[in-house]
Amino acid sequence: MTGERGADGETGTGGGAGTETTVDVHATRRGRAADRLREVDAEGLICFPSRNLRYLTGFTAEPDERHLFLVVPATDHPRDDPVLFVPALYGSQVRSETTVADVRTWADGDDPATAVRDLLAECGLREGRLLVDDTMWATFTQDLRAVAPDATWGLASEALAPLRARKDETELAAMRAAAAAADAAVDDLRALGADAVGMTEAELADRIVDRMEAHGGRGTAFEPIVGAGPNGAKPHHGHGDREIAAGEPVVCDFGTRVDGYPSDQTRTLVFGGDPPAAYAEVHEVVREAQAAAVDAVEPGVPAEAVDRAARAVVENAGYGDAFVHRTGHGVGLDVHEEPYIVAGNDRRLEPGMVFSVEPGIYLDGRFGCRIEDLVVVTEEGCERLNDTDRGWR
Repeated sequence: MTGERGADGETGTGGGAGTETTVDVHATRRGRAADRLREVDAEGLICFPSRNLRYLTGFTAEPDERHLFLVVPATDHPRDDPVLFVPALYGSQVRSETTVADVRTWADGDDPATAVRDLLAECGLREGRLLVDDTMWATFTQDLRAVAPDATWGLASEALAPLRARKDETELAAMRAAAAAADAAVDDLRALGADAVGMTEAELADRIVDRMEAHGGRGTAFEPIVGAGPNGAKPHHGHGDREIAAGEPVVCDFGTRVDGYPSDQTRTLVFGGDPPAAYAEVHEVVREAQAAAVDAVEPGVPAEAVDRAARAVVENAGYGDAFVHRTGHGVGLDVHEEPYIVAGNDRRLEPGMVFSVEPGIYLDGRFGCRIEDLVVVTEEGCERLNDTDRGWR
């Protein structure tokens, strides 16, 4: 997926205190986050319902008007145990689904701001530098500023983004399963052959979602992109009521989730006929660009070098102006997160990082072509998480 839109299609929780493995995973992550706070000169971290909350606790909730915070003091802080501050209606659920020992509740009718002030005072976090969720609603950040007027503020990504960028084995197992569901859906799309001709983009998108779920996925990682013919030249077209014609390229970009973790894959397919004369050449350029970028992935390589490897192939073929987006983006609980595979990003790749490799060529008014797989950096190079045919037939 090339841009920033999309929902996870996931409800409920990502697991909690049910197994020893889950206990170790989330406790370990909270410990690493507390250590990382010291590295960025912060006294504490405050999360609200978000991907960060899920990453650190395994608990998922939609943001609403009620105050729900995870407070993580820095390592060696005088009061360094994490605390979950939740509405009373979440109390028993949070205790059963997370491994955070200290859960505080407040009831409707109470003043949550006063309780938050007292909690931060108890934790010694009413001053110093505090980090808050990047996506925290302004109403809550304003309340925090009011109850901790002597604190200074930063964003949680300073501490958590480097941790989340390197996936642990629990995360990788879920992402492999989500990628397998997307791969199987691609095979089902190819099997449609000429039967796809006459379907609308929206109908094919619905078919994709159905097949991903049939193969073990849960919902969509983002709204599927199905761009037929000239619509494929719009990288974020989405899908509409255009009917798919025989022989026109169709950009299909989609993903599902397993245990909250997404897949993200693109194949550009031609159903029921031969494509325009120029298309076979364009598709081969994109395929070679993707292969070159994947070959460039190994630990210690700057992220921008992977982008440069793909872009060089496209530029040498004369299509440089038609490659209008970065080569890739990190994928984890968020479909778009660090590391970003783009010119100017000199961050060095590390084992456990997962990101897309998705060069594309877009010829306005004619057609588009994108090929996308997820890769995970290994000690020796990388592992592709997607392994279906990358051809157009």
